[in-house]
Amino acid sequence: CPGKTHFKYTSLIPFEEKIKNTNPSMSLFTKFFKSKNEPIQTYQQFWDWFKKNERNFYSVIKARGDIQHMFFNKLAPKLNELKEGIYFLTGMCDKETAELVLTPDGIIKNIFFVEELVKAAPKIEGWKFTALKPASDTGIEMAGFKFNTENISFYSNDHADGPDEIDLSIVHSDLNESNCKTITNGVYIFLDNFLGELNFATTIDHVSIIGKKDAAKDLIPIGKLKDFLTWREKEFIEKYDGTRHNTENDNCTLLEAELDNGNMLIATVNTALLDWESKASHPWIVNIEIKYDGSSNNGMPDNEASELMNVIEDEIMQHLKDADGYLNVGHQTAENLREIYFACKDFRKPSHVLYQMKQKYRSQTVLDYNIYKDKYWQSFDRFKS
Repeated sequence: CPGKTHFKYTSLIPFEEKIKNTNPSMSLFTKFFKSKNEPIQTYQQFWDWFKKNERNFYSVIKARGDIQHMFFNKLAPKLNELKEGIYFLTGMCDKETAELVLTPDGIIKNIFFVEELVKAAPKIEGWKFTALKPASDTGIEMAGFKFNTENISFYSNDHADGPDEIDLSIVHSDLNESNCKTITNGVYIFLDNFLGELNFATTIDHVSIIGKKDAAKDLIPIGKLKDFLTWREKEFIEKYDGTRHNTENDNCTLLEAELDNGNMLIATVNTALLDWESKASHPWIVNIEIKYDGSSNNGMPDNEASELMNVIEDEIMQHLKDADGYLNVGHQTAENLREIYFACKDFRKPSHVLYQMKQKYRSQTVLDYNIYKDKYWQSFDRFKS
């Protein structure tokens, strides 16, 4: 029953039916659906629409009325028009204040947009707008099991070949083979609440959930986890703050491989960069995908597609420069797909730049991207000889 770095909610059942919390009014969760109305395209347009409807929204939340129909089903399509992949929770944070928490549900590339959307929010009497699920010391109860500071502990796993990685074993005192899946899910929800969404998504590299009998070290109360992560982050910043790599004089290598179906894979990789000793200073990996039609060329692009993809890559590099902490590791081409790789100091600027690029070229090609944490660039081990 292996652990995963991020837990993703998938149920459309109101969250309060799944978890008992000391603040159940904040436990309503929904996913978004596509809108058939005229689309909202800017933060300002969204908030203008929200202000026109906020009194009705406020009333139904405060009265705990038909929130699904009167609030969720109205708000969700409008947010989805603005940007797919934004979710929300809502409830009364005190007797007179309704809170709307916007969340990317742990998806790194969408954190920036949630933060920017809340930053653009107007001041509205009776409302509080929050970007990302905040930290809470409150325990939860799920499926008959409790998850709190009394029955959850942890220890850190150290790796000689990866001293900067934060690899945690989280121990729940009740975990056994029969309840492994339920306990594992509950622990991830607890950690998301306990640390807050941003910290949980960005500070921990690996997590495994185990029972007491499998613990290999002395257990540390989970209440000390925040201080542990703060200490590790401080050490990391002191070690790598200001670390940059100039790729201008690096050597790039052309690699070729034959796929199982006989088609070719061609990659251009900055092999000098792959030997850099300070990889962990740029822990965020950006994987950009550009699709093309290579059906008449054994999966490879024609001249027109190649030229367009080179233009796109050059434009990305103009925005994401090595001096600013964004390193172009290389790209590979095969099977109707060009993949471009960057290693980055942060994830917010790449999120913004690549979303703009996706919109700019959407009439010419299909461009998408993913951002994930890989401090030692293990994703690129396949390019090493």
